[in-house]
Amino acid sequence: MGFGLGGSASSSSYCLQRTLPPSLTRIAIGSTSTRNCRRKTCILNFSVSYHKFVDFALDETTRHIHLVPSPLQDKFNFMNSKDGKGGLSMRSFEAGKIRLLRSLIIETETMQVLDFAVFAKAEYDVPIFCANIFTSAKTNIVVLDLNPLHDIIKRDDYKEKYFKNLIPLGLKYAELFPWGGKLTSESINFFSPIVIWTKFTSSPQKYDILYAAFRDYYKVWLELIGKADKETDESLIFHNLEAQHRYLTWRAEKDPGKGLLKKLIGDTLAKDLLRSFLFNGVDELGSKTFNDYFPHYCCEEGVINTKGNIMKSFENRPWDARGEFLVKVLQGMLDATG
Repeated sequence: MGFGLGGSASSSSYCLQRTLPPSLTRIAIGSTSTRNCRRKTCILNFSVSYHKFVDFALDETTRHIHLVPSPLQDKFNFMNSKDGKGGLSMRSFEAGKIRLLRSLIIETETMQVLDFAVFAKAEYDVPIFCANIFTSAKTNIVVLDLNPLHDIIKRDDYKEKYFKNLIPLGLKYAELFPWGGKLTSESINFFSPIVIWTKFTSSPQKYDILYAAFRDYYKVWLELIGKADKETDESLIFHNLEAQHRYLTWRAEKDPGKGLLKKLIGDTLAKDLLRSFLFNGVDELGSKTFNDYFPHYCCEEGVINTKGNIMKSFENRPWDARGEFLVKVLQGMLDATG
């Protein structure tokens, strides 16, 4: 879709020093003011509502893009958990440049989950916006990133195109949100140098900073999609399509929330939600299987190794302050010294 973000600053001049927004309004999820929660048995004690995050993204998007409801909205809108003590709220949209913008919010008496993502159409090689947040009374697990569509560890041109000017943004939040611990080498291939991967103890201040990060990252993504030119080379379009399908195939198989969904709504509904909604396109955008993309995971008789390559993991952030992948930096040093 040919739209422009008229008057907006470029990524390189994006203001990183703006004042953090005021504290989030404390919302009782079961109150009538929260239109998306249909159950009074949802979270009673949390001091953050992830509906606020989704509402911001939709409001900010519609300032520049004409969104229309996705056909998925008819089927995926709200589900009760099996025990009747929680609910799953889903929203989905599409637009000229956007194949799918979708959100899932899970609310129970003991936790809250946000899974928000935006996928561009195959004519655009724009990164995938991704926000995954798990919150309980004491613990928060966060992944917030512009997932690169193509391999930025091997492809400096793609990293240069989309991430060079965003490194200061990533460094800003890397100081506020320490690295969350081990990630396998397979997982790291789907993340960018500005990824926020963190765990923290619940606090209103941390939620405020997380909301600020979500806003900043999403505004940057909107700038990128706004400036993206439509690809006309069929081979490059196919390359983008296959890259997105590879990502969807990985997430549909390896998503850490799969067990939680099965517990909440059962195996059949969980599988349908994962493949048809959260990672919509995994069954339509390509014919390759998980074993085709990741053959080293295949065990005897086609069984998938669920543990992954845990021997190669990163306990600390694997990028330096310039956004260079540390393994490449170390290899370069070794090559220079002979």
